Amino acid sequence: MEHVVDLSRLQFAITALYHFLFVPLTLGLAFIIAIIESIYYISGQQIWRGMAQFWGKLFAINFAMGVATGITMEFQFGTNWAYFSHYVGDIFGLPLAIEGLMAFFLESTFVGLFLFGWNKISKGAHLLATWCMAIGANFSALWILIANAWMQHPVGAKFNPQTMRMELDSIAEVFFNPVAQAKFVHTVSAGYVTGSIFVLSISSLYLLRKKCVEVAKRSIIVALSFGLFSSVSVIVLGDESGYLANETQKLKIALIEGAWETEKPPASFTLFGWPDQKNLQTKYSIKIPYVMGVIATRSLDKEVLGIKDLVQISKQKMRDGIQDYERLMRLKAGKSPNRDEDIAYLEKNYRQLGYALLLKRYYSDLSNLTDEQIEEVAWKNIPQVLPIFFAFRIMVGCGFYFLALFAAGFYLVNIKRNFHNKLFLRLALYSMPLPWIASQMGWIVAEYGRQPWVIQGILPTFLGVSSVNTTQVVVSLVMFVILYTTLLCIDIFLMIKSIKLGPEIFIHKEKDNA
Repeated sequence: MEHVVDLSRLQFAITALYHFLFVPLTLGLAFIIAIIESIYYISGQQIWRGMAQFWGKLFAINFAMGVATGITMEFQFGTNWAYFSHYVGDIFGLPLAIEGLMAFFLESTFVGLFLFGWNKISKGAHLLATWCMAIGANFSALWILIANAWMQHPVGAKFNPQTMRMELDSIAEVFFNPVAQAKFVHTVSAGYVTGSIFVLSISSLYLLRKKCVEVAKRSIIVALSFGLFSSVSVIVLGDESGYLANETQKLKIALIEGAWETEKPPASFTLFGWPDQKNLQTKYSIKIPYVMGVIATRSLDKEVLGIKDLVQISKQKMRDGIQDYERLMRLKAGKSPNRDEDIAYLEKNYRQLGYALLLKRYYSDLSNLTDEQIEEVAWKNIPQVLPIFFAFRIMVGCGFYFLALFAAGFYLVNIKRNFHNKLFLRLALYSMPLPWIASQMGWIVAEYGRQPWVIQGILPTFLGVSSVNTTQVVVSLVMFVILYTTLLCIDIFLMIKSIKLGPEIFIHKEKDNA
């Protein structure tokens, strides 16, 4: 069972991380193309139309790969995570269904109009289709992030003790979950940064090689302007995500900070350190005063709980949850002396039940557990601190680097009109992988930092898996890795080929048509 859980988690993580190689570029590049085509619509200059078509070709390659890698992810909820789907399918399935309709009908329709409608619909209609494509891509991401945010902060649902399932209680609460709002704007802003870095890097390559110079100059202006705005948004909106995480997932904040002891106000931020989980300490700490207090509590007079205290809180919730679990078992067996009272009680107090379920991974009988046994389980459920600690710092470091890069480029290009600073151009070129690294680190913090829960505080990860054996998961995992790696190689090959051909073919085509 342990191997099935770990392998199922690994498979979903790998497929999700592969898929998210394509998503950020789709989100960012769509808006950059819409901006470029808007300039063409206003100015009437054919070079801007050729630019929109060139970047649109790269967008189309990336979009196709994103669709191909995204389809299989949702099927895993039925193959590898069947009990998860049974337990929360009423709530979780709703935003996924809407996303499917929006992605495969609305978004894909406008992508088709953008790609094939240049000479078939009017100039204004095509511009409208392009903006709808960009907005549709972002709204498609919205529903996925609403579903993910519900896993982080489950609202708008209630537990039914008679069916032993979570059921939808308020659509509005699910849709307007504050965690979903913060996660959406932060994620799409990161996508805008990715698109901006992508355009900036390729344009820098053209300028270094003195190729497609006029296209590259115009593209850099758009990328730097859009990227500067986006990088500021990522940092500001990431700060909001940190505040909400402290409200809803205090352990995640403690893991990010590597804070074993509760930080007294005003809490400082550990700029660097080395978490030592064996000895429950973070070595070589370099701290910045006040920063964590401001991020996590929006104040200078509130403490930030450490891992040790959070373990004790979890221990008490487990102890209380055992009583709720025993009440539920009596109700299930038809041995409850006060059935209606027990049902009403569990409907209101179901959140502690999840903590008792954490104990089921290690003990079948919960009735006679000692405090030492419960505390041991509470410590076992603490994820490895080191990967979360450094993943967060890599993500944040990249975010501030992007801000500095875009600000420096904006000054050089938009103010000084210097397009040929080789140091900046090389720096921009070599920066291309960084937004993908930052995005992947962000998802590691978000998802690994939620453990041991698949639904925060409600359903432990180990309970959500299907009744499959290790061999089945290993075979499917290997197949996914081979397939997705092949798709990634194809994507890179097609991208490089299109970049080498350059935008000149589209510019010359438009001149000939004119």
